[in-house]
Amino acid sequence: MSGNIHPTALVDPSAQIDSSVRIGPYSVVGPDVTIGAGTEIGPHCVIDGVTTIGRDNRFYRFCSIGGMPQDKKYAAEPTRLVIGDRNTVREFTTFNTGTVQDGGVTTMGNDNWIMAYVHVAHDCHLGNNTILANSVQLGGHVQVGDWAIVGGLTGVHQFSKIGAHSMTGGNSSLMQDMPPFVLGAGNPCRPVGVNVEGLRRRGFSASVISSLREAYKIVFRRGLSLDEARAELRARQQSHPDATEALQTLLDFFDASNRGIIRP
Repeated sequence: MSGNIHPTALVDPSAQIDSSVRIGPYSVVGPDVTIGAGTEIGPHCVIDGVTTIGRDNRFYRFCSIGGMPQDKKYAAEPTRLVIGDRNTVREFTTFNTGTVQDGGVTTMGNDNWIMAYVHVAHDCHLGNNTILANSVQLGGHVQVGDWAIVGGLTGVHQFSKIGAHSMTGGNSSLMQDMPPFVLGAGNPCRPVGVNVEGLRRRGFSASVISSLREAYKIVFRRGLSLDEARAELRARQQSHPDATEALQTLLDFFDASNRGIIRP
């Protein structure tokens, strides 16, 4: 057993643990777990299920990672949890594996910041560089795009999608899809503007941000149907080529939306 594993930790001999992994007191690691180099597991954590964790992650005390889905249809199928690299996961978080009713896997990418008491349910998919603040609760099958920020105590309905570079305020209730680049807040969550400050910090040009603000008005302020708004956004792509990629991100999100998007 590696000298980086506390003697009170219980690590199944079948687990694939890199020699550089640190595991704290009283933590438990199951037989179907793989943990990459440089990852640190704090005290009193449980890592089980068919779970793969990448490099240089940090799990604070009392995390429960890889537990079975909280879904009555689950019948002990060998579903999975896959976590990428350089993620920070704070105290009392729960990540569940997937279900066979979906793709059978829950995933989280790289460089995410997951605060205390967050729940990530079965078949959720988190991108890269997201922030889930304290006590965010994701229902099953939720998708969270890159750079999205979900405010503390926000509840997200199952099958909802949260677009890239969006941000929800604290105590929000998200029942439908949150488009990329948008600020939202409230119960139910409603759009309140564009995440301008976040986009500036990530290097979006002033002209692209201006185009996204106009896109927001097209979608949310002019009383258009979503099909009419799509047509306007496609026309704007032709007249504002520097914003083509950002506007396409919006159009692709609308095409993939199943629950409908939040509305004022």
